Amino acid sequence: MYTVTVESTFTASHQLTMAGAKESLHSHDWIVRVAVSADELDETGLAVDFNDLTAMIADVTGPFAGARLEQLDCFAGCNASAENVAKYIYDRIEPMLANRLKLDYAEVTEADGCWTKYCR
Repeated sequence: MYTVTVESTFTASHQLTMAGAKESLHSHDWIVRVAVSADELDETGLAVDFNDLTAMIADVTGPFAGARLEQLDCFAGCNASAENVAKYIYDRIEPMLANRLKLDYAEVTEADGCWTKYCR
């Protein structure tokens, strides 16, 4: 099995509500990692092109750049937590992949040393 992982970044702010209280609005330099696997390589000798996977991530996270995440429709009614961001990215990238590919996970961090991974 082959696994390809691509990393990307965006800067966005959020303001989580926890135990009924809102934390202060703050910004992060988010890092996103997406891993895709394939049992076999394609006719060009690739599992997936790095550029194609990078473009998929950019398509999904592009609207996040410079945004206040809770104000985006995709996070309406929920916290734009790292967990919800990771799941959103996973759910949007999975249908973009060729049938021979499996999305292993989408992973995000908003702070050094703290990662959230979503997979099925």
